[in-house]
Amino acid sequence: MKINQFYIAAVSVLLMLSSCKEGHANAQQIGSDGSVETEKPNSEYQPAFKGQTRIKAVKTKTPYKVEVLNKELGKPWGIINLPDGRFLITEKTGYMNVVSKDGKQVSKITGFPKVDAKGQGGMLDVALDPDFKNNNIIYFSFSEPFGKGNLTSVAKGTLSPDLKSISGIKVIFRAEPSYDGDKHYGSRLVFDKDQNLYVSTGERSDKVTRVYAQKTDNYLGKIMKITKEGLPAPGNPFIGKQGYKPEIYAYGLRNPQGLALDPQGNLWDVEMGPRGGDEINLIRPGKNYGWGDVTYGIEYSGDQVGQGITQKAGTEQPVYYWDPVISPSGITFYTGNIDEWKGNLFIGCLSGEHIDRIVMKDNKVVGEERLLADQKERFRDVLDGMDGNLYAVTDSGKLYRISKK
Repeated sequence: MKINQFYIAAVSVLLMLSSCKEGHANAQQIGSDGSVETEKPNSEYQPAFKGQTRIKAVKTKTPYKVEVLNKELGKPWGIINLPDGRFLITEKTGYMNVVSKDGKQVSKITGFPKVDAKGQGGMLDVALDPDFKNNNIIYFSFSEPFGKGNLTSVAKGTLSPDLKSISGIKVIFRAEPSYDGDKHYGSRLVFDKDQNLYVSTGERSDKVTRVYAQKTDNYLGKIMKITKEGLPAPGNPFIGKQGYKPEIYAYGLRNPQGLALDPQGNLWDVEMGPRGGDEINLIRPGKNYGWGDVTYGIEYSGDQVGQGITQKAGTEQPVYYWDPVISPSGITFYTGNIDEWKGNLFIGCLSGEHIDRIVMKDNKVVGEERLLADQKERFRDVLDGMDGNLYAVTDSGKLYRISKK
């Protein structure tokens, strides 16, 4: 009897301890250096300048509310608003959903081309034609079975008036060469004010394809800028230059799953490093962002990448990097109802299982906050909603709304 009482008492203490730990996890963790990072870096690399990594932690003062609007969206990848405030959400297995403002009504759009949904592939990002209100045209990226493998493709098509089907599909861009793999498609889409389309592509992960990121005769590990018909955008930096694909806007990227324009019109990307070396980059035309010659990460094996260098003439430094990684995916600049968040960069994080808030001043990072870490979700994409709220979708199929209380 005494043994049972002792056992029950011991279990009670353990439960109390675990509850305290779980409760404490709701608060943002702060490292000994005052940053949000509590883990040791994978490498001994030093930043090129102060504030390039492990910036001071900040904390939101405005009370905000977190709601899960839907838990059954399958495998969402990209989220945007339709003009009427509803959501258009891509589903990795090969279609899209139209979701009501409150998240309760979901209707499927059919008629899309076949996708290669294994691994990291599938139906990926979506963007509205700048004249969508008049033409109902959308642009979408997907991993297309092609040649002896697959590749990142961009297509356009017209949605039916009831938004239940798509027709007139035309592939306007293919990120060749094709490769028989299932990783690093990149694949975000962003229109600029001139109605040209930025497209990000990954270098397909494997060492045999990694070298393509530094070569300019292909479309892997790049950011392209194309017209609505898939042609090189006027003014692109390499038009007419021998050895360069004219669609290329910037190169030397690993797996840029985040792409967004800030309120001033600057283009930013976030990309995944290997073990360490996730990056935020300010994308300038014609610039080389270094992968796989330059990185703050190491191989998954623990070996150095290439020559193990973090700086090289002719390559750009990241504005900010993480080590260990957070696996950044979709990004957005906030313009909504919480004043202290305005102009901040929000990042959906996969392995990091949080939404990262980045405070910037003069294109430099001055503060970082980890939001919703207590949800323990892989946040795939985030949206600066037209109603002034922040939205996010997760790999587990949830739609979140973060709003001012």
